[in-house]
Amino acid sequence: MGRMVKTTLIKAGLDAIYFTGGHVMMRPFCCGLGAILTMHHVLPKEKKSFAPNGILEITPEFLEAVVINIRKKGYDIVSLDEAYRRIISSDPEQPFVSLTFDDGYRDNLENAYPILKAYDAPFAIYVATSYPDRVGELWWIALERVITKCNFIGLRIDGEQLHLPSTSLTEKHQVWARIYWWLRKLSNAKQREFIRDLSSRYDVDLAAMCEELVMSWDEIHDLARDPLVTIGAHTVNHYALAKLTEDEARNEMINSAEIISSYTGEMPRHFSFPYGDPGSAGAREFEIARAAGFTTAVTTRKGVIHKEHADHMTALPRISLNGNYQALRYLDVFLSGSVFSLKNRMRKLDVA
Repeated sequence: MGRMVKTTLIKAGLDAIYFTGGHVMMRPFCCGLGAILTMHHVLPKEKKSFAPNGILEITPEFLEAVVINIRKKGYDIVSLDEAYRRIISSDPEQPFVSLTFDDGYRDNLENAYPILKAYDAPFAIYVATSYPDRVGELWWIALERVITKCNFIGLRIDGEQLHLPSTSLTEKHQVWARIYWWLRKLSNAKQREFIRDLSSRYDVDLAAMCEELVMSWDEIHDLARDPLVTIGAHTVNHYALAKLTEDEARNEMINSAEIISSYTGEMPRHFSFPYGDPGSAGAREFEIARAAGFTTAVTTRKGVIHKEHADHMTALPRISLNGNYQALRYLDVFLSGSVFSLKNRMRKLDVA
């Protein structure tokens, strides 16, 4: 099933829940204690015909509307430290939302921060330290740029030499799907080796991309001085940790926290698993994060926060503010917990 078709079907399902009031009826049984939201880029809307990474972008206007709507619905916007306190607390409190951003993009500073500062809204940014070090590889963005600029791509996949046309929009999406999902299955080392070679052959500068898109250490340091801001760890190299040995995964977690501490003066207490899906982080990684001393660790497994998560603080679910779903009615459905309860057959935990 193509991504556009899948998105259309999901929207239809969400609309059905919203316009029938199903989320309102289910909210008392499904909403839990609150939610942690996932974001990446906050950018002005740009008309691009080919934008497979557009799912990682929301507009500043939508972010502002989200903040206003969350509070209008009776939620407190809280820091991760406060979220942790409320999850482990035995006393019922106002429902909460925590706002989190992954990777450390400069647009978080330039576009998101002024809005959140104006509304006195705490938020967290999880930094993968190789990016401000300017040695990281934003491989998914590199892949988009290669496909965007080329009408024809030659490459070898699983030993087979392919010559893929990439002229029309349909062809570009087909090439993206073919390469992206293949790369997600590779080991971290082979994935990065491939993207370095592809970027070199098609003149995409990986180091310059970090400089262009990701905050510098000076910018991160200055941002961290604001009490509204929490800087969390997100590994060094943005690897899928489940594909690493236990020692390698532990080093990625601990080293990233220590590097951040050396620049900000404060050891991160919160961690975000890169990719965060079950194939990238599972029970082993949750335990490593706990043993490493992180107060919380978040995944991209979808769901709201329930009281039962107090025993699984390094396996917390999040709700993605996906660029394809920039409508407040979808946020209302998500925060109700209804869609996740239905998907998970009313199970509150997904920590395997």
